[in-house]
Amino acid sequence: MEFDPIPIGSCSKENQIIYQQWFNYADSDGDGRITGSDATKFFAMSNLSRQDLKQVWAIADSKRQGYLGFAEFIIAMQPITQDLLSSDVELKNLKPPTMDGLDVLMAKKRHKEKEVDSNVSNNAGNSPLQPSPSSSSWFSSKSTKKVSLSSVTSIIDGLKKLYIQKLRPLEATYRFNDFVSPLLTNSDFEAKPMVMLLGQYSTGKTTFIKHLLKSSYPGAHIGPEPTTDRFVVVMSGPDERSIPGNTVAVQADMPFSGLTSFGTAFLSKFECSQMPHPLLDHITFVDSPGVLSGEKQRTQRAYDFTGVTSWFAAKCDLILLLFDPHKLDISDEFKRVISSLRGHDDKIRVVLNKADQVDTQQLMRVYGALMWSLGKVLNTPEVMRVYIGSFNDKPINDAVSGPIGKELFEKEQEDLLSDLKDIPKKACDRRINEFVKRARAAKIHAYIISHLKREMPAMMGKAKAQQKLIDNLAAAFGKVQREFHLPPGDFPDVEHFRETLSGYNFDKFEKLKPKMIQAVDDMLGYDIPNLLKNFRNPYD
Repeated sequence: MEFDPIPIGSCSKENQIIYQQWFNYADSDGDGRITGSDATKFFAMSNLSRQDLKQVWAIADSKRQGYLGFAEFIIAMQPITQDLLSSDVELKNLKPPTMDGLDVLMAKKRHKEKEVDSNVSNNAGNSPLQPSPSSSSWFSSKSTKKVSLSSVTSIIDGLKKLYIQKLRPLEATYRFNDFVSPLLTNSDFEAKPMVMLLGQYSTGKTTFIKHLLKSSYPGAHIGPEPTTDRFVVVMSGPDERSIPGNTVAVQADMPFSGLTSFGTAFLSKFECSQMPHPLLDHITFVDSPGVLSGEKQRTQRAYDFTGVTSWFAAKCDLILLLFDPHKLDISDEFKRVISSLRGHDDKIRVVLNKADQVDTQQLMRVYGALMWSLGKVLNTPEVMRVYIGSFNDKPINDAVSGPIGKELFEKEQEDLLSDLKDIPKKACDRRINEFVKRARAAKIHAYIISHLKREMPAMMGKAKAQQKLIDNLAAAFGKVQREFHLPPGDFPDVEHFRETLSGYNFDKFEKLKPKMIQAVDDMLGYDIPNLLKNFRNPYD
């Protein structure tokens, strides 16, 4: 027999409070649902026969979801009478049914929770991470334990411990690494700040690095043709040597294990160049192959070039787009590369290199043309910072640029070097920001995955239901966004998510685990602010 669900509002406020307490007790895993095993244990206390209990379940679970939410639980709690199915019944006049032994069991549970809370308070003692009285109300008694600052040595060390204890379990449970970003390792936290150089061939990317280091580095090749045909990471090391990409990707002390997802075709075009250098003790450079233009674009690369640049962009602290006065056109491949940097606009700087090859009047026209070209591609209202100069070891060509040009280039070079010197200091702040962004993304991902799991039928028509969910993924995102009051802008790209989802069985996804979500909320609202309060940026 099916009937329209009875609204919660029809039940008196007093009874709703009682039912909420009962529901919380019956919901053993705290996921907001009572499933078969929970229901069997709880409803047995009503002393109803098995046949009556079946009828209770059938009436309450009228949508055949296989579980009871709070609204359905209220329906199940009403006496099973013919009058209940008629519209004449007054729910406000119905008293909660008698549940034998429930009061005793709930009292025992409350006593245990008080003991646990008391032990946590006693063990914490003088820990600086205990919440102040004003902030203690932000967290429920079920709040996860806090990370003790006594074992933390720095902000980065604290973030690492918080990730392992609170964020990583959520990411692993809901396969965040398959959809968004690989799980973080120790080397991801400990890696030095990175600067990536992008641009068409022969715009001076490799020369720029040599100019900053004031020396060459292993594997550096310079020429008018596309000489750098691979991604080269230039970093500090005990001696000068080049390490092949396949070896770099599996070294635990380097933050490049995620590049294995691009396959051996890419790894054969990737290498690490190590050398002892004071600048490299603080910054790592990423030199990239020249972006193709004109007829050369017809040549297909053997790996996902834009995917690799996007991967590095997420890891880097600064991204330099290099142009020269004779290569201002932005090719189709360059457009795709710049598009792959979306979301990292704050890291992008533009360098107009080899500017001493044109006179002052031509330079003004070149600068205007460059800003016009970039404006069409970047799609941002903010104006990009453009550094103008000639970043190589040769003296500035005074005959062409004139005295005004020379003074301008020197000041621009000073500004750029100052920007680079600030990177280590800003890197600490950026990592905190990126960590918080990652935690928010992981929470939204967990909500999406658990929603897809919840929408799957219990028995029949699973394949059809899954395909329907994939087809209507944007609508599913909307439901999750409204249900949990999440910002729409924080949701992942629908098409990319749909493409990844097609290889999974939704039935194998995990249902929502509120305790994991609570742990991440506690981390964002309590642990990270306390970490920042107790530790300073080491570069301040």
